[in-house]
Amino acid sequence: MKNRYIYITLMSLLGLTAEAQAQLIAQAPRLVVNIQIDQLRTDFLETYAPLYGPDGFNRLLKHGMVFTNGAYNFSPVDRASAIASVQTGTSPYYHGITAFEWLDKETLRPQQCVRDTKVGYSPNHLGTSTLGDELKIATNGIGKVYSFAATADAAILSAGHAADGVLWVNNNQWTSTTYYQPYDKWISGYSRLYAPGTDVNAGITTAVLECVKQAGIGIDDKPDLINLTYEAGRTMESYVKLDENISTLIQGIEGHLNRYRILFVISGTAYREETEDDHATNARFRIPTGNFYINRTANLLNMYLGAIFGQAQYIEYCYHNQLFFNRQTLRQKNINLGDLMERSQEFLLQISGIRNVYTANQLLTSDNHLLEPIRNGFNIEKCGDLIIDITPGWQLVNEETLEKSTSRAYNIPFPIIIYGDGVRSERVQTPVTADRIAPTIARSIRIRAPNACSAVPLF
Repeated sequence: MKNRYIYITLMSLLGLTAEAQAQLIAQAPRLVVNIQIDQLRTDFLETYAPLYGPDGFNRLLKHGMVFTNGAYNFSPVDRASAIASVQTGTSPYYHGITAFEWLDKETLRPQQCVRDTKVGYSPNHLGTSTLGDELKIATNGIGKVYSFAATADAAILSAGHAADGVLWVNNNQWTSTTYYQPYDKWISGYSRLYAPGTDVNAGITTAVLECVKQAGIGIDDKPDLINLTYEAGRTMESYVKLDENISTLIQGIEGHLNRYRILFVISGTAYREETEDDHATNARFRIPTGNFYINRTANLLNMYLGAIFGQAQYIEYCYHNQLFFNRQTLRQKNINLGDLMERSQEFLLQISGIRNVYTANQLLTSDNHLLEPIRNGFNIEKCGDLIIDITPGWQLVNEETLEKSTSRAYNIPFPIIIYGDGVRSERVQTPVTADRIAPTIARSIRIRAPNACSAVPLF
């Protein structure tokens, strides 16, 4: 009798455990909609909130978990590096996308982050796995991954290496790359028959909803992932239109699928694209400013090093705010690279318009936590030997390439919003970094985080 009681008790416990496991599996989202909004700002989002409808931003802000002070753990940030970091859960130090464009050290020519000489465009410069890649691995290729954006870099970096379909806009036409072949039939047909229109955000919304209908998204127990990139704009009108698109997107997806198994994730890119008027505006309002000529600085440094080591071409190239040493010259003169970097750093710090100078050795070996954002944004394969930090408000000018950019030391706060079944409504003002988005999504759909991600999930 006693044995029978124990048997019944054990079976009951096993039954409860199995039921609990079944509930756990059932609660995992069938679809994650990962939305990155280029140049989205928390202050603008909140300022225009009274103008939004009930089912867009207002629904997300009211019912989602809202982190109001999102940031990136590296500097500088642009669209490409931000999107790559959200998808990989790590920084450019590991994933390699330091910017939209960098200098190829072998050819000494600019290299765009998704340009590929073989297939036109590909994610081959993205050095780690992404959320989409890990989903493909976890589901043995069954889970679907799609990406939509206005630009190739946003679409491809969001998609990762193993996506089912990628679309972006080129000359008011949807386009893709043969890297992701074979295309789904619906993608080939859709890109031929439909144009995104003048409102690119609206075109992206329509394409995503068509994808949900045509690609069998969210219809089985294997999670699917749709990545899309909207553009925020800078005006009240652009935010109101953005709200309308998000409302259409949420209602369209929830209308087609069970709303209780969808997870929406929204984040921004934490930078502001410069305009030609920025430098003039600073001067107009008597904000301290000046011009820093990177090409002239490179020539001065070359003369200084020539006086020490003998005349030669020590600086091979200057690109953006970075200087690249001529390795052949260093080998011929048997000059220690570390010594050359230190001498150059000391010289450059005396020049007006320079706030700081970082050497590659310093960024690779120093344990100074104040250097962490710069180190995280540095990649030894993509960046120069010297990184020059221009004084805020000053304009960097390269007279040889005609490049101009105004220095500004800031990281624009953006919201990270997570909305869906099982996510409690909460507002968190504690600053959080965007590398925590990937492990949060990975945990929610029961897969591994990307392979270079060491960040802790947001919840």
